[in-house]
Amino acid sequence: MVNILTSSTPRTLAAITMIGAISVALAVKLFGLSIFGGVALYFVVWWTLLFAILPFRNQAETDPERVVPGQDPGAPATPRLREKAIWTTLVTSVVFLATVAILPLAGL
Repeated sequence: MVNILTSSTPRTLAAITMIGAISVALAVKLFGLSIFGGVALYFVVWWTLLFAILPFRNQAETDPERVVPGQDPGAPATPRLREKAIWTTLVTSVVFLATVAILPLAGL
């Protein structure tokens, strides 16, 4: 499923937007959060979790022919940014809805 969503940049962006919109709409409908407050909180949680998820499954480039002068030795060979964006969005949706359910944020 993730491979289908990460096959192109527009498809990945559409999936991220759709999942985020559904999560914010659920928070607005179920917990009385304002739309702006929901989008703002979702963005903050997404951005924070992105930096937590970025290091997963990274392997440094070991092929000496592919390393360019000045390249950091720990730079990933294949960063998989689209895949990580999808995973970040899925994890964010769970964390966001749990946060909204636990904390009384109806006044946002």
